[in-house]
Amino acid sequence: MELLDRIKQNARKHNMRIVLPEGYEERTIKAADIAIQEELAQIILIGDPAEISSHAAKLGLKNLSKAKIVNPKSHENKDHYIDTMVELRKSKGLTHEEASKLIGDPLYLGVLMIKCGDADGEVSGADHATGDVLRPAFHYVKTAPGISVVSGAFIMILPDKTFGENGVILFADGAVHPNPNDKELAEIAVASAHTARAIAGFEPRIAMLSFSTKGSAKHEMVDKVVNATRIAKEMAPDLQLDGELQADAALIEAIGKSKAPGSPIAGKANVLIFPDLNSGNIAYKLVQRLAHAEAIGPILQGMAAPINDLSRGCSVNDIVSMIAITSNQAAGLKK
Repeated sequence: MELLDRIKQNARKHNMRIVLPEGYEERTIKAADIAIQEELAQIILIGDPAEISSHAAKLGLKNLSKAKIVNPKSHENKDHYIDTMVELRKSKGLTHEEASKLIGDPLYLGVLMIKCGDADGEVSGADHATGDVLRPAFHYVKTAPGISVVSGAFIMILPDKTFGENGVILFADGAVHPNPNDKELAEIAVASAHTARAIAGFEPRIAMLSFSTKGSAKHEMVDKVVNATRIAKEMAPDLQLDGELQADAALIEAIGKSKAPGSPIAGKANVLIFPDLNSGNIAYKLVQRLAHAEAIGPILQGMAAPINDLSRGCSVNDIVSMIAITSNQAAGLKK
């Protein structure tokens, strides 16, 4: 079974509540209709009910009657959400009047639904910039316990099944944090382990990548990876994790044995942690294009609840896939 099929199958088992704030957006409501038909999640659409019904009728969508539709201008939990916003942001001086305006924004409303336990995850960004999607999340959902940084993982599916986990490798961070320090890099590794388990469905073997393997080069950039490896092991002693490793030592068994003899990860890695966004983003795009790999993501990780940001050029199928992925993330966090 293909990975995306397994992700969807698991989503059906979990039956999480996924909120889609862009209920007015055509690709979003088409994806919602498919997700309901495929029973990937309990779908919550934010938008004007009459407008959504009109769109559904014009597009011939048959399943949106099974979605929960929340009108951002008027809904039963509005006062509760406003009070919650004021309480959580009182140290920042947020007033009741300001919160009353913000809660009318579907992106804020979706996040407050998650914060108050009325939804399990969110998929948005088909019609909003990344900053607009993440700002409410940072303010109210915040990061997971022990994690201070949000990062973006890509699940890379390679035609050559000899690499990673039967051709599947998780790359991080390829999307969010430009230059993490050693502690942040360690947190990205720990968060990536959760992503590997919850979404890719395998036990992570994590390589902390560098241009050096086990002291073959001396530089402050290498020191960062060495320190990050130590911190990650302290944070999660049960993880199979090693570093610093060059990419070939992490992926190819013969080279791993030569450059890092005795390493439990060298030559066997299925999760690659890049030292900065430059290397991570460049690497995933090169592998995608030159190796003809499928790239699933970015999958945002490190949040206390899953909130995933779409590309504004996303397809309907991209949104459906991200609904299934978000459902798996939510289930994994509940565990």
